[in-house]
Amino acid sequence: MAKTVVIGASPNPSRYSYRATMQLAGFGEEVFPIGIRAGQIGPHEIITDKPAIADVETVTLYVGPQNQSSWVDYILALRPKRVIFNPGTENPTFEAVLRKEGILFESACTLVMLATGTYATL
Repeated sequence: MAKTVVIGASPNPSRYSYRATMQLAGFGEEVFPIGIRAGQIGPHEIITDKPAIADVETVTLYVGPQNQSSWVDYILALRPKRVIFNPGTENPTFEAVLRKEGILFESACTLVMLATGTYATL
C-alpha cells in the first residue's frame, strides 16, 4: 500500500482535501491527512503536527502558495517520490526547489487523477 500525505486537510466535507482523503483511502492508499485544525475525515484523524513518515510516495497539496513556505522543509524531509500541486496551489519557486532535490512534481487535480485512473502509484 502506497503512502500519500494530504497537506491542508480539512474536516469540512465540502473541501477538496476532505474528498481527496476519502477517495485516496478508497483507492487503497495509506493516507495521512495533515492540517492546522484537529478533526476527522471519515475514520481518519487530522494530524496537526509534522510527523516523520517513512516511504512517502506522494504529497498532495491543498495549501495556497502564500502559505506553503512553512511546509517546504517538512515536505523535503519526507522525501516523497512526487508532489501534486492541486489547482490554486501551483508555485514555481517551490517547484524549482523540488526539481533541484530530484523530487517529481505535477500540477494536477488529485480527484480528477483518481476518477480517470491516472493517479497510479509510482
